[in-house]
Amino acid sequence: MHDLSHQHNHQHCIDDALLRARELCQQRNLKFTRIRELVLATVWANHQPVGAYTILEELAKESIRRPAPPTVYRALDFLLDNGLVHRIASLNAFVGCSDPGDAHQGHFLICRQCQIATELDAKLINPAIAAAAAQQAFTVETASVEVVGYCAQCHHKPQGESVHE
Repeated sequence: MHDLSHQHNHQHCIDDALLRARELCQQRNLKFTRIRELVLATVWANHQPVGAYTILEELAKESIRRPAPPTVYRALDFLLDNGLVHRIASLNAFVGCSDPGDAHQGHFLICRQCQIATELDAKLINPAIAAAAAQQAFTVETASVEVVGYCAQCHHKPQGESVHE
């Protein structure tokens, strides 16, 4: 779990995610293009899920030429397909994957107040899902758990006041 206090260094998270992505792409003989790199860096800019159009806006700030929406969606598809990001369906947004080398479906704790999404260990959750499904003779194709509540920092803060920078 990340230290998400105001002293948290998001640049370290970005640099680490980019390094892991480069290594993974090199191992799989995939191209990690500049646009894919920029999209991944934008997703990791903080620990809040980010939508495609927000990514588009952020990229437009970085460039003289605004990228087209299909360019961003193609980059997101590449990052999703290669396990570098997860999609949080309930928010229609994306977060970086904390363990991109291990193919898995993302499970998250999402803070209602500060919007930070923390990825849970799939190795702990997937067996419980499989066991519950087996009791019903149900075959699981994909599973995603999104738990909404309040993180430790926001739990005791007045509503509307975020403790994260």
